[in-house]
Amino acid sequence: MRDGRKVAVIGAVFTAVVGAAGFGAYTLIGDSGAAGGEGRQDVAFSDGRAGEPAVETGPPSPEEVRETAGRFLRAWQEGKADEAAVLTDEEAAAAEALTGFRKDVRASGVRLEPGAATGADVPFTVTAEVEYDKEERPATWTYESELTVVRDDRSGEPVVDWEASVLHPALTDGQKLETAEAGAPPIKALDRNGAELTAEAHPELAAILADLRKRFGDRTDGKPGYETRIVDAAGKEVKTLKRLSKGTPGELRTTLDAKVQKAAVQAIAGKPKASVVALKAGTGEILAVANTPADGFNTAFKGSLAPGSTMKVVTASMLIEKGLASSAEQHPCPKYFTHGGWRFQNLDKFEINGGTFAQSFAASCNTAFISQAGELSDDDLTKQARDVFGIGLNWQVGTATFDGSVPVQSDAQMAASLIGQGGVRANPLIMASVSATVKSGVFRQPYIVSPEVDGRTLAKAPRTLSPAVAQELRSLMRLTATSGSAAEAMAGATGDFGAKTGSAEVDGQKKPNAWFTAYRGDIAAAAVVPASGHGGKNAGPVVRQVLDSVG
Repeated sequence: MRDGRKVAVIGAVFTAVVGAAGFGAYTLIGDSGAAGGEGRQDVAFSDGRAGEPAVETGPPSPEEVRETAGRFLRAWQEGKADEAAVLTDEEAAAAEALTGFRKDVRASGVRLEPGAATGADVPFTVTAEVEYDKEERPATWTYESELTVVRDDRSGEPVVDWEASVLHPALTDGQKLETAEAGAPPIKALDRNGAELTAEAHPELAAILADLRKRFGDRTDGKPGYETRIVDAAGKEVKTLKRLSKGTPGELRTTLDAKVQKAAVQAIAGKPKASVVALKAGTGEILAVANTPADGFNTAFKGSLAPGSTMKVVTASMLIEKGLASSAEQHPCPKYFTHGGWRFQNLDKFEINGGTFAQSFAASCNTAFISQAGELSDDDLTKQARDVFGIGLNWQVGTATFDGSVPVQSDAQMAASLIGQGGVRANPLIMASVSATVKSGVFRQPYIVSPEVDGRTLAKAPRTLSPAVAQELRSLMRLTATSGSAAEAMAGATGDFGAKTGSAEVDGQKKPNAWFTAYRGDIAAAAVVPASGHGGKNAGPVVRQVLDSVG
């Protein structure tokens, strides 16, 4: 009951025969099976005040239901919103909604056909011609709705119980219907060579292509489609009810390479979970991105995972710049090293006696990095990651990404962050960018659509690696790829190349997440294969296959 104005219907039902005009004669059936007045046997009258007529109470009769519903639907059909609204218990709200049906939905030629009633509930079919584009023929929109007839307890007259759902069953209070452009125009996405990229041919790109449409559709020469939809009080779309036209796609060129994209998909095929990214080191242009499952979360761009020992590339650059490590000089690599109350160890508890920092890097010795924690400030790694490698800056890739996090930590957690654990978080896009920065010596923010399309500003790192440090890092990654932990995956590679493996421990997992980042020529790539074990054996072949596809 709303405002004390609604009463229950007591056992009255009726059926309808619809005439040519949409409102035929109803056959009334009372509880006893008799027609006519006996259907009104439950109606009572309230005591009137002195000098005032009595107000009828009780449920409306089948005849009143038929007549009230018919008059309301006829007035709505004829475009007489005010006349229809008077026949409801919420005149102002009904008038506004029914007026909007013609104006905002752009509905004309409205036909309303009542169906067989159940008690006071009258179902009806709405058919309207929706005019959405002067150059197109109106679209026919048909749907089912329902109204309920109640008795107004003040006047005693039967009225339509007005709810937003009378106009359309999916509507709720505060919402309205409208016909308008369906967001941004559709796009015809092209790869860097002009080949079309569709969601059907590349299901792994479906979510990205949809996001590109939202971001860049109105930057193309495309024409948006039209739709009839529900919007909230702020005008935000809640639900599309009918798509009236698809619109005309506008061309949008991406940086992707269809050939490399295909190789990326093939490289992770058969793996329950895996992600890989490839990009041009000299420009930051993204050539490929793939995840398994293809319709799952985009870990390659939006994942937030500990990158394990691939982070040692960043840490090594910091240690070298601070004079705490040098490739050719001896560097400690014991079985264990304790810092902040935690005892750290190497894989299989190996150690290198009298070895150099280059050997420790190539073998991915954890303690070689942890042993330097006492010489560092808590924020040193955070600054190095951000200021040189761009990690944690606000990247403007052209689609949604997580841009990494290297928080300031202390004690054991700070030590763990030096080897890509602790609070460090990244994804293949970030780690491919790390290799690209080493290769070129300069951080170039990755992007999938040129900033020239929309004028956005790409992130820039505050400083660059010195030529000497960049060259030393390339030598370390080269050694790792030829005789270190990445050698198996990079065997037979030619030209200028380097790599780094990673295995990130995750609580609750029997096997660590496998990581691998590498570059060859001007192409950098990175991959993660969760819960698979050693990075070189499980993520390395993925990256190698993608690098080989470039030629």
